[in-house]
Amino acid sequence: MRRIVQFSTGNVGRHSLRAVIGRPDLELVGVHASSPAKIGRDAAELCDWSEPTGVIATDDIDALIGLRPDCVVYTALAETRPMEALEQLTQILAAGINVVGTSFVWLAAPRYAGDWVREPLEKACAAGGSSLYINGVDPGYSGDTLVHTALSLATRVDSITVQEIFDYANYDDAEYTGAAMGFGVAEDEELPPLFLPGVVESMWGGPVRALADGLGIVLDEVRQRTERWFTPERIDCTMMTVLPGQMAAVRFAAEGVLDGEPVITVEHVNRLTAAAAPGWIFPPDGHVGVHRVVIEGDPRVEINTHVSHPLLDPTDAACISTAARVVNAIEWVCNAPNGIIAVEDIPQAAIMNGLMWRAK
Repeated sequence: MRRIVQFSTGNVGRHSLRAVIGRPDLELVGVHASSPAKIGRDAAELCDWSEPTGVIATDDIDALIGLRPDCVVYTALAETRPMEALEQLTQILAAGINVVGTSFVWLAAPRYAGDWVREPLEKACAAGGSSLYINGVDPGYSGDTLVHTALSLATRVDSITVQEIFDYANYDDAEYTGAAMGFGVAEDEELPPLFLPGVVESMWGGPVRALADGLGIVLDEVRQRTERWFTPERIDCTMMTVLPGQMAAVRFAAEGVLDGEPVITVEHVNRLTAAAAPGWIFPPDGHVGVHRVVIEGDPRVEINTHVSHPLLDPTDAACISTAARVVNAIEWVCNAPNGIIAVEDIPQAAIMNGLMWRAK
């Protein structure tokens, strides 16, 4: 049985926490929380688990390291505090503790991550004899596992399009997703972080380059494109209230260009309610969201992934899937040679073990 520390209990972390508590092959030994409202509470309270666990949330990283867990599940938001998160990860890894995580999206394709993030983590893994694996749904699944599956069905490829098309109206994350993408920002206000030069390319360009290398092609460039849609009418939703003249939809992409044409595109189309950007593409069949891969080639291949839950909104169900991408890999990562692990390093059959257990 693997001893696990859950690091953060936000939109993704509360779901990975539930998974760790429930699985019979994992033992929760510690929980990190940064909010004063969560510190000192039982882990069960932080993820709506039915019975107390006896594991109390703390913000003391040294104490959690002192528990000597086999693995830390790191789901704390890193994209708005990269240097602080980098320091936390290097501290954990250098102490000889493996990490699986869903933040630090630059590492979803680690071989193409910048030196500023990759090199300190490689050194920490070497010092501690530990391993690090970062993945998620997007970046992650849609741009690696899903597209790999689609490509296996084609004998020739002209282009690859990877898309997340999602209505974020019921996603309660105005603090990060809303602010980063610029929902609720007027056109004449300061550009949100996502629209700054190079940001989209830095986060989603890695998967584009990884696919190009896998295909054996040399791209002319990887470029980004962005577009915003501003609502003429007030929109009220869980994410936020958007007033007339403020942004209520966004689409952006990292594009791999060959011979002057985009041949590998990783694109997001995100909106707040169906009233936003009515002329843009929607998920099929009335779904709230889809992760889609389209291969134009011989033959044409299209795969659409939808997640759902009997009690939760599809955006929340997608957070469960994000957590699953790394929780399911814990055993393999704990047995792996030290270093930073990419998705292609892990045999897909290896992440199935331990999945069939009875939820409480």
